[in-house]
Amino acid sequence: MPKKITTPLTDDVIEQLHAGDAVQITGTIYVGRDSAHKRMIAALDAGEALPLDPKGQIIYYMGPSPARPGRPSGSAGPTTSYRMDPYTTRMLEQGLKGLIGKGNRGPEVREALKKYKAVYFAAIGGAAALIADSIKEAEVIAYEDLGAEALRKLRVEDFPAIVVNDIYGGDAYEEGKAKYRVEG
Repeated sequence: MPKKITTPLTDDVIEQLHAGDAVQITGTIYVGRDSAHKRMIAALDAGEALPLDPKGQIIYYMGPSPARPGRPSGSAGPTTSYRMDPYTTRMLEQGLKGLIGKGNRGPEVREALKKYKAVYFAAIGGAAALIADSIKEAEVIAYEDLGAEALRKLRVEDFPAIVVNDIYGGDAYEEGKAKYRVEG
């Protein structure tokens, strides 16, 4: 049974999540990829405010497809997360509590998740249409000139994800490989 969690995330919620846990997220999540992250870090470097308050929030690394009429979003599948690794620690320092994408994260990000009490979730690649059903509202909040890479705010209900990296050093990908490894 998936754990139901609501944004913004708190340390108490983060402490209850472990690698391999299925979750359903309800509330606000933000969407940003490489170009948006690069601009946010440039804003921080310049001493400027971010276009969102990251405290307790989740960023989803997603490339949305155009929405059909009457829908807030088209297919909403995850993109490869390691491309955001150079920006992630800085965002976690600002209070970000969750990241959603696909694929492994580097050791620096896994350590930063422990240090700043945050988690990395995987959204299921190939389930983009299903994931889109959990999106109830979507709006561009910054960097509109980036098109599909613009910074977006989503309201989601029961967004499905799996905890990959937790604050205890757990890694669902590594644990899964170890469980099914055949010694020869």
